[in-house]
Amino acid sequence: MEPFVCENPVLQWYQTIRTRRVDLVGDFAGSELCLIELDSLLLHCFSNTSLDFSDGCQILHAAYIVEKLLRDLVSRKCNFNIVCFEQNEGLCVPPMAHRRDRPKYILARWIIYRHLQRTLSSSGSGISLHTFGAFTDAVFAQYLQDTDTYFVMCHDGAVSSSAQCDANPGKPEDYRSKPPPSVWNSAGRAIPRDFHDTKWPFVEEEVENPVNTVDKTSSLPPPPKDESEERPRRARPPPSDVEGKIAFRAMISWFIAKQYNVALINELTFVDTKAWSVVLEFERVEASTRFSAFYTTKPTEHVAPLHTLPAAEKLSVREQVTVYALNNALSRGSMKHGEARLMLLHTSAISFLPLRSRRFPMPKYPIWICSLLSRFSTEVTSLLRSDGFHYWLDFEKGPFNLVDFVDGRLMAFIMDNDEFCSALLAHDAVKAKFEALGEMLSGVVRQNIARITPPKTAARADTAVDTDTSPKSDEYAILPFKNPVFNKHLAPVILRVDDEQIPHITLDQAKIFLELTHWHNHKKALAVKGPPKVDDKWARRRNQRFLAEMQAYAASLMNASGKMMEPETVVAVSSTESDSSSSGPAVQPTKTRKPTGKENKKGQPSKNSKKPGPTKKGGKAAALEAAAAVKAGKDQARADINASFWKETCKHIMLQKDPQLRYVAARAHLRSIPAGDLLIPEIELFAIDCLLRIWATERKLNDADSGLGIPALIWDAFLRLSKVRAGMTTTVVAALEKISKELGFSAIKFESSSPDRPLAFLCYGTSVPGSLSIPGSPVDFQLEHCGPYFDRNIDSAPDDRVPFNPDAWQRKVLDAIDRDESLLVVAPTSAGKTFISFYAMKKVLKGSDDGIVVYVAPTKALVNQIAAEIQAQFSKKYKHAGRSVWGIHTRDFRVNDPSTCQILVTVPHILQIMLLSPVHAQKASSWSCRVKRIIFDEVHCIGQAEDGLIWQQLLLQAPCPIIALSATVGNPKEFGDWLSSTQEANGMKLTTVQHHSRYSDLRKFIYVPPKTFCFSGLPDAPRIHTPGLDDREGFSLVHPVASLANKSRTMPNDLSLEGRDCLRLWNCMAKHQTEKYPLPSNLHPKRALPSVIKKVDVLKWEAGLKAVLAQWIADHASPFETVRNELGKELDCPARRDVLATKHNCNAKCEAREVHAESLKSTILPALADLHAKGALPCIVFNWDRTHCEQLARTIIDELKMKEELWKETSPIWKKEMADYAEYLREQEAATARVKKAKAPKKVKGRDEEGEKPSAKEDKREGVGLRESKWACFNPKAPLNGFHFVDVKKLAPSELAQYQAELRGRKVSKWLIEALERGIGIHHSGMNRKYRIIVEVLFRKGFLRVIIATGTLALGINMPCKTVMFAGDSVFLTALNFRQCAGRAGRRSFDVLGNVVFLCVPTVKVFRLIGSRLPDLSGHFPITTSMVLRLAVLLHGSGNSPYANQTINAILSQPCLYLGSGDSRAAVLHHLRFSIEYLRRQYLLDARGVPINFAGCVSHLYYTEGSAWVFHALLSSGYLHKLCADIDTKPQSTCRTLMLVMAHLFGQRPARQADSEFIDKVVHRSSSVVFLPPLPVPAQDVIAAHNADTLAVFVAYVRTFAEQHLKSPDVALPLTGVAVGGSGGPATPGTLPAPTVRSAFVALSGHGDEFGSIAELCSTVRGGVFLEEAVVPYLPVEKSEPLNAYLYDFYKHGSVKELEVANGIRRSDVWYALADFSLVLATIVTSIANILDETARPDEGMEDVVGVEDERVTQEENEVLAKSTPETSGSSSDDEGESDDAAAVMESSTGEGTRSSQNRTTPAETIHIDLQGLPKVLQAFTQLKASFDEKFTRMWA
Repeated sequence: MEPFVCENPVLQWYQTIRTRRVDLVGDFAGSELCLIELDSLLLHCFSNTSLDFSDGCQILHAAYIVEKLLRDLVSRKCNFNIVCFEQNEGLCVPPMAHRRDRPKYILARWIIYRHLQRTLSSSGSGISLHTFGAFTDAVFAQYLQDTDTYFVMCHDGAVSSSAQCDANPGKPEDYRSKPPPSVWNSAGRAIPRDFHDTKWPFVEEEVENPVNTVDKTSSLPPPPKDESEERPRRARPPPSDVEGKIAFRAMISWFIAKQYNVALINELTFVDTKAWSVVLEFERVEASTRFSAFYTTKPTEHVAPLHTLPAAEKLSVREQVTVYALNNALSRGSMKHGEARLMLLHTSAISFLPLRSRRFPMPKYPIWICSLLSRFSTEVTSLLRSDGFHYWLDFEKGPFNLVDFVDGRLMAFIMDNDEFCSALLAHDAVKAKFEALGEMLSGVVRQNIARITPPKTAARADTAVDTDTSPKSDEYAILPFKNPVFNKHLAPVILRVDDEQIPHITLDQAKIFLELTHWHNHKKALAVKGPPKVDDKWARRRNQRFLAEMQAYAASLMNASGKMMEPETVVAVSSTESDSSSSGPAVQPTKTRKPTGKENKKGQPSKNSKKPGPTKKGGKAAALEAAAAVKAGKDQARADINASFWKETCKHIMLQKDPQLRYVAARAHLRSIPAGDLLIPEIELFAIDCLLRIWATERKLNDADSGLGIPALIWDAFLRLSKVRAGMTTTVVAALEKISKELGFSAIKFESSSPDRPLAFLCYGTSVPGSLSIPGSPVDFQLEHCGPYFDRNIDSAPDDRVPFNPDAWQRKVLDAIDRDESLLVVAPTSAGKTFISFYAMKKVLKGSDDGIVVYVAPTKALVNQIAAEIQAQFSKKYKHAGRSVWGIHTRDFRVNDPSTCQILVTVPHILQIMLLSPVHAQKASSWSCRVKRIIFDEVHCIGQAEDGLIWQQLLLQAPCPIIALSATVGNPKEFGDWLSSTQEANGMKLTTVQHHSRYSDLRKFIYVPPKTFCFSGLPDAPRIHTPGLDDREGFSLVHPVASLANKSRTMPNDLSLEGRDCLRLWNCMAKHQTEKYPLPSNLHPKRALPSVIKKVDVLKWEAGLKAVLAQWIADHASPFETVRNELGKELDCPARRDVLATKHNCNAKCEAREVHAESLKSTILPALADLHAKGALPCIVFNWDRTHCEQLARTIIDELKMKEELWKETSPIWKKEMADYAEYLREQEAATARVKKAKAPKKVKGRDEEGEKPSAKEDKREGVGLRESKWACFNPKAPLNGFHFVDVKKLAPSELAQYQAELRGRKVSKWLIEALERGIGIHHSGMNRKYRIIVEVLFRKGFLRVIIATGTLALGINMPCKTVMFAGDSVFLTALNFRQCAGRAGRRSFDVLGNVVFLCVPTVKVFRLIGSRLPDLSGHFPITTSMVLRLAVLLHGSGNSPYANQTINAILSQPCLYLGSGDSRAAVLHHLRFSIEYLRRQYLLDARGVPINFAGCVSHLYYTEGSAWVFHALLSSGYLHKLCADIDTKPQSTCRTLMLVMAHLFGQRPARQADSEFIDKVVHRSSSVVFLPPLPVPAQDVIAAHNADTLAVFVAYVRTFAEQHLKSPDVALPLTGVAVGGSGGPATPGTLPAPTVRSAFVALSGHGDEFGSIAELCSTVRGGVFLEEAVVPYLPVEKSEPLNAYLYDFYKHGSVKELEVANGIRRSDVWYALADFSLVLATIVTSIANILDETARPDEGMEDVVGVEDERVTQEENEVLAKSTPETSGSSSDDEGESDDAAAVMESSTGEGTRSSQNRTTPAETIHIDLQGLPKVLQAFTQLKASFDEKFTRMWA
């Protein structure tokens, strides 16, 4: 390696950058704007291996590649613009390109640039192209700011190995003199004609200038000499490679220094509907010009003058540019006249030749053509650079066909093939065009350029022959397939079927094929007989512990801690009642109340009801009246007692001098009495009196408008009392009116309705001295300070279906559920969606004992929570044993039998397994047929890259009405329309309900840390909490409108303004309005709002303000920017406090430390201390890196402990306490010793055993020792108050000790357990599950008040908190995740306002998060090959049951299969038929659609898709049998080889395009091999054969679909839609046949319908064909780029550190990657074991397959049980117990039947064939799994 590379600071810096591979749209940017750097885009596209550029100069093909990439980004909803930097012009040239080719690449750059500049605006793509001199220009910096760019996509200069190989194959002969086989002529050899032997057939002698000779040789260079002299082979990249790499990375450093993330375009891949790339996360670089010395500069090039040509207006842009360039070239002598004639004929031919006719073979000697094209390219580039040409181009109205400017192959073919040349000149239009161009050029150069004669040579004998050997559509015959269910849908697909065709198999394949044909299962399930079995001795106890834990978990959710929960007992109605109640539209839309017991069903008085008019009271009526009188007397007596008790309590409270303490005591007493008590108004009045005294004191001390949070609390109490009637006495009302008048709350009215009685206290407000009125108008006061207390009812009305008054949108939801319709509900967090699911559950429970409702949650944590809530909500008694209300089923564990519970809570994968299980679909009473409703919570997960496909498949195949819930859908209308169409295809109607406002508002702040931090214990929390952080120093308020920095981006629909935001916005807009931009007067708050404001009033006012604001935003001349700047001015340069001292008694030894504002570790504790001081805890701190979460927690704990120890050392108070405690211990010891002394003789009363009377001191000591003391609960090791975030009142020490003991039993780290004592918890998926459950419970109890978490708490988890803090930036901190996480704050019924705090997040990012809209959801192609196979398994295994028919029909009848796909039914059905063809040829389906052989094994690996098919190829071919044959004799080498194979198949991670400096610096020094070694050759051969077979199938798919459905030619560019090529052109003798499968644009480089790989097929397929590489059943194992060997390396060394350092796997991602592979191994082991088990079903045990982590959890739980006593309570949610219900009845093995071997169709002649091979495979995989899992488990230790 060159020293320059090693020592270059740019390259060294680049190796330190943190990277992540992410889905650019779904996981990262959403709808945010991205910039694509043009030269990076071109370099990536010019490096495409299919592009013939060096010889053929295929600019049109290059433009096609560019547009296709851009189109792929647009189709995946990526929002981007393109930027061109003039200084980067040379960076587009591939580093391995020859120097002679450089002008051609520069020409292509300018042509594509001009093409995009001209056509993008009319393409409808929304993309714009912008040009700047350099990225360091001030104008570009302003552009970045104006557009609010989120990230930049560019190249990093790394060259793929395939590109290097193509550019420099390392062969002795020149790569241009011997082109690749794909571009050779038909004979596979160089064309044997020497162009020196023949003159041009159409050139005559030049007559005027002897320089312009007519002989062809006079104008052509001599043939090339030995190319080794001109172009020596290079072992490493030339200096230009290093220079380009440095230039790109210096540019990256500039963007990162400006806090922009960078995505690498050379790492961009498209998988299904996702765009994946490597993202370089920004870091704070000291100076943006750090590498300025390495920035590229634009080269100085010649700029040609622009002359006027005669009759130029009749020519196209391409023809004019050609003539202009030839004129300049001839004038300067850089080209000969013969060369000019060739160029003119070439240009003329392009105008008329159809695109599909331009597939030319490669000539023998392309060097002369390369030289000519290089010289001509230089002239054209010079022309394109000129400002005059640019100006002319802007006004040119003719056809802009410059993109099809040069075709080097056409030019060479014209020169090389006389017959073709003659055909061109024989075509009248071509000849006329050629003559016209020649005459125009001749007029300029004053030479006769276009004199021609007919060609004299005859037709050539060696015509080109196509090398394409792929079968044509009439040659390809598919295997027969006759299945009535599938064929009904496949009828439109017409293909030739060869009924006699038999797949060719080898003898080895046949042996394995016959060996396993017994496995396809035709059995019938039998009924379960006998008692259910228990799988292991610990299962029942695990289940009991789990149910006990669920009880405690439910109590924390329902706020029932310390008291018994009372779930509602649901009674199922009779079948007739159930049928009538659910029979469609007869249900009324809204029920205000049910008929009372005295009314009949029609609402009329029943026969027994009381009639109007005076009637004589009967005995029963008199008795009831007497009873009522007695009850009234008792109530009065109880009221008198309560009044007396309140009077005494009031006296006790009044002993407190501090009105704040009085207020707190009054509120506590108020919470202890039942609702509706007559004393509530008086107690409320007492609390108001306390607040009034506080307010009076503050008014005396402060003249300013400070402390208005206290009057806001008074206003809130007034609002509550205005709605109260019971207990409102005349005295109370009079006092309230007096206070109301003093404060200015006269608009609030009260009514007295109870007998008067004297107050128990003297009300301060009745004789208040001085004025206590609120400054300002009442409306301004309410908006500014009372917003959190506004009445939030929005069209609420009583409804007896729910125990609250639902809003209108909630009643609409109830009506839809009652009509058995499907629902899509999109409403923000805390809006009130929770009741929807429980109402639907209750309806199913009441309907019958057999109906099932399934709740689908995205995470297992949410599964636990929902199950606990169901347990707290419902109970039910069943007639038959073994039934239960609810059950849990995940891969980890099952609670209660999933097949016998009525409410199943599960995750998407498990539900799909159950719905596609044949045993669940055999008859009408089967499980799948009894599902009445499926609830999809967090349905926006359909857009995820990983599990989104499963969500979409479930939505398509749902056999019943669904409920889809989400708070974050960016395109609800589009998603609702698609979901509605899917439901209609299933015969159901969908109702979409949207609600836009949160119940409680969120207030956003940016934390401004102090300069220094003096911590000596947490400050005292305020006794009276007022919402918000506005009055706390250090928190800068973010007005939502201030975040709208990008005017080009529309205002997000969910941008919410609370009352104070609207007031401040109105004031600011009113201040800056103009005559042209007025603010309507009806928006004045005094006119727009009533005297007592409600939330609904603010919403209407907000809508009006937003309407005006939207108009201002759209107009650049409006005062919007002034308004925005003023609203956000305090965020520009927020002032930092000099010091934050947490205690006033900070002594000299309390050293203040410096706070680094950009360091999370330095600022986290000051931020939490400020939140504590404001009473804004509990708080959830979000950070998306698991390692950072733990580091932050350790930082907080370490500082708390350090400061605590320092305080102990210096505090005299602590020393005295320890001395007193020591004295107490001595006294306890002495007292205990006396008690334990031996039995003494009888003592005289009052004397001790020695007969002496004890002294008074001894009496005291003994009394102290025996009685309770304040020291009894003292723990000197416990954290001291002020050095923890615990609320000690929420949990008894004994409960905490029990939780800690459980965690110690599970070997949880000691520091994590100790962190609980300091009120800090950590929550991420890598933590012990029991620990996570305890953290959730303790946080909900209020004991823990700080949790540091990743996104695990973002999705629906009920973790209410006052504040959410985002600590640090991340690529995963997106608009979607921001809204999900922020929704945890201010949850309904907990807090009236939520705080959102940003810590160490750039202000620009804060604005982007608040002001950007949610990303649109996109779907996935759902009919994958594995899905087809699983449907066939379902259909056959269920005996063609109606349910299986319905499922298949539901999926295949969809008009729009996935979101955003449009109507593509024809392509989908065609794709389906060839997926079946693939399965037939892989021996997985027979001709009737019956699954055979390894079908079950492959379908179980459905979640790996492509990997599963290659694994099947290795298994069915016998390769794995041969590999594992030596497992007994060579276990280590066998397992190592097997691991290598598996690492190639599963969990593929492409390595970054490696640089030589990284390899030398890291890879060679690591114990990791880093780059995965190649597969064994036999495995390569098997996989290559499989991929070749798959390729043949899908080539036939494209060919047949194109010929049947695509009639128009493929001539339009993918993005701009510009049509190229001529029509009705001349004959093209000698050319290669036009392709059918491949795009005609790609065929320009000589490619036909012969493909080397499926990736090549998918990337170059013609337009109009659906072919997504991700759904093709194959796996590319021979990639051009190396694979990361992280799995193989971990198996070898088991070191996480090496994976992080050498393999580049983040520590926080290691666990996920290894856990996924562990699950794959578990699935394979279970599948093969089922094959070998004669009695097993094909899907036996697949629902229970777990990875090593889940096995470890079960083992851990068993160890805890073994150490504990049987009475030990509490368990973990990760237990793998299988239970039935609370009685611990264990579930059966299937729930609906068991297995039988009697009905298996096992051919007798195959049973005796030995199965020695497969058991060896099972043994090898079992050993591999054990070895891998052992290292994986050790990782946790």
